Amino acid sequence: MPEASLPFHRAMPSMTHMALVALERAGILKFVISQNVDGLHLRSGIPRKKLAELHGDSFMEVCPSCGAEYVRDFEIETIGLKKTPRHCSNAPCRSRLRDTVLDWEDALPPKELTPAEKHCKLADLVLCLGTSLQITPACNLPLKCLRGGGKIVILNLQKTPKDKKACLVIHGFADKVIGGVMDELDMRIPPFVRIDLLQTVLTKGLSLDEKFVNWNLRVESVHGNKAPLPFVKSIEVSFSGIQNMKEVTLDKQPLNLKRRTQRNAEPFEVVLKLFFGNGCKCLSTDIKIPVDFMVSPKSFEGDQDLIFERLRDKAKKNPFCGQTALLQRKSITGPMESVVAVYAIVTNFVYFFRSAAEPAVERNMPLSSCSILKRNNEDERDSKTSVKRSKGNHDDHSDGE
Repeated sequence: MPEASLPFHRAMPSMTHMALVALERAGILKFVISQNVDGLHLRSGIPRKKLAELHGDSFMEVCPSCGAEYVRDFEIETIGLKKTPRHCSNAPCRSRLRDTVLDWEDALPPKELTPAEKHCKLADLVLCLGTSLQITPACNLPLKCLRGGGKIVILNLQKTPKDKKACLVIHGFADKVIGGVMDELDMRIPPFVRIDLLQTVLTKGLSLDEKFVNWNLRVESVHGNKAPLPFVKSIEVSFSGIQNMKEVTLDKQPLNLKRRTQRNAEPFEVVLKLFFGNGCKCLSTDIKIPVDFMVSPKSFEGDQDLIFERLRDKAKKNPFCGQTALLQRKSITGPMESVVAVYAIVTNFVYFFRSAAEPAVERNMPLSSCSILKRNNEDERDSKTSVKRSKGNHDDHSDGE
């Protein structure tokens, strides 16, 4: 087996994943049924209500009491619907969460299977992309469209047991074929922009003689102080506007900095230079944290969807990552005052090109940060992709629409 080029938690959606997002946004694609546990359909942008993950999601926990779902940026520690170390954050609930990945003996969850069956029965067309169609009962779902007059198209490298039921069978690579479909529809494939979150916790309190402020800065996951922060490798900490504060490097989690400052010190900034781990497209980015011991910062609650959209727009205009934005900030009073701030960071950016004729302005970026699919007449002649129709389906291309 070849070694993985990326850690599992940094796996990125393919061209086909993002093409499906475009088709869903255009109203063409109504529902996605996945047997994968990588969570990439959800991460790519398919709405949760239009997605059935039959075998679970390695990055999702669920509350067995209230049904709340939690998508993490790290792989959940267990499989088989077992309890995890975390609890539901809904105040009246607080139940222990469970993982969502099925073990071999687990039945398909009705929450995923029921909508999958419903949409298959309603479908005009079911596309089976990159599946052997051998695992029951999932392999029988596409057949449910036939009774209502729907059709099946199978795209897979090898033959499948359901090929005779399909109106069109294509033996080839999904990215190449779906890229051709998007060409035919003259639809752009959206770029993939990954946004990760982290939070900083600044805690301060007076010394016994009340001449100094003892303060602590912690950089941690938004999923809890015991959860890993997988995309940050290390942090270089420097200070702006204050003297006699030495730079320091934090390279072991938990990422924690302790300092003491005179109580009457002027406001200053803590500059965090975040160095990203394997699988992130940029090496580092900076976050500046204002510190004023005399005045508590104002609380702030941003519109996450709007902030994410602005970050994506920035990334598209400058096709590199590292853009940051403050999502929220709140002060917690008590014996030790704390300020908790949540930041959003663009850590991956990938452009997909359905053909070699894409506008040059969109292709002005490092090849390492994009995937390019070329389709021209020479490529078509040399292609090993094969297309066949089942008996009785030798009519025009409308069968495959």
